[in-house]
Amino acid sequence: MQHWFEDGNIILLTDETPTMFRGRHSDVFRDMLSMPQPEALSDAETYDGCQLVRLYDLPSDVSNLIKAIYDGAHFRQDSFADFIYLAGVLRLSTKYLIAHLRAQAIRFLATTWPHTLEGHDAMVNKAVSTPTKDGLSYPYVHPLHVLNLANELNVRIVIPSAVYFLSLYPLSDVLRADHPKLLAKHPSRLSSSLGPAELVAYTLMYQHRVKIILEFIRKERTPSTACIGESTCPRGFQKQASRLLRSWQTRTGPLYFIVQAMNAVEDEPLLCEPCRKAYRRDAELLRQKIWRDLPEAISLPNWDDLVEGDLPPSMFP
Repeated sequence: MQHWFEDGNIILLTDETPTMFRGRHSDVFRDMLSMPQPEALSDAETYDGCQLVRLYDLPSDVSNLIKAIYDGAHFRQDSFADFIYLAGVLRLSTKYLIAHLRAQAIRFLATTWPHTLEGHDAMVNKAVSTPTKDGLSYPYVHPLHVLNLANELNVRIVIPSAVYFLSLYPLSDVLRADHPKLLAKHPSRLSSSLGPAELVAYTLMYQHRVKIILEFIRKERTPSTACIGESTCPRGFQKQASRLLRSWQTRTGPLYFIVQAMNAVEDEPLLCEPCRKAYRRDAELLRQKIWRDLPEAISLPNWDDLVEGDLPPSMFP
């Protein structure tokens, strides 16, 4: 885990579980050294002829940061450990103002906790088709960990998605913090507690989500203007509403629930094809609106503003 370049001219010493890293000066280290120090530069510590810089960070996080600086960041989403790696790089790149690494970490994090409906659908499809690993289901990390990390580091673009999925968990379960994903052992400082601000966001999203589902189920549906089954289609819509009312639960996510409803309509023999087509069109428009309104439900700016704040085009080639 240690990095020690014999020709290096700077040594980083972590205070927690003391570990030394010897590296070569770079623009990143130059910027780190330019930050206010507790002692005058003339009084700076040295070791083996090199300037010694004390860091009050976890050795594993510093190690991962140095790897990312010299070799490039390699983010993956194949295990809980992958999230710990990303969290460490994101935390230290934010702390030490390493803009390009912070942007890379945010962009990767947003592929799993997306800011587009297409990204959300891809994530859900992967979640329902990926086997569990070490007893944890994809994406292997609890949305509360993602939400707390995002709030800690002001990464707002992933917050609506994280809160949406968090709201699928019963509040009593979240408060107990005994979910296997929250109990997974890790060296990082990930919080498994639901703070006041997170509780407000959870409550707003929970209420918003349930309201959407009930309105969708209870909406009065009439045959399409192109209907060719006027004698059966009204009964088909009633049958569909009854089926949805029986199947929904407080843990149901409306975006996936509506997809299931669209699939069910395909197999409803009482509905004619024009009415099925109109139902699918209206349902898809509703899904797009739900996604568009997701940030506003928890008092955040719209998606475009969130993207501009965390993933501006200028940050990427």
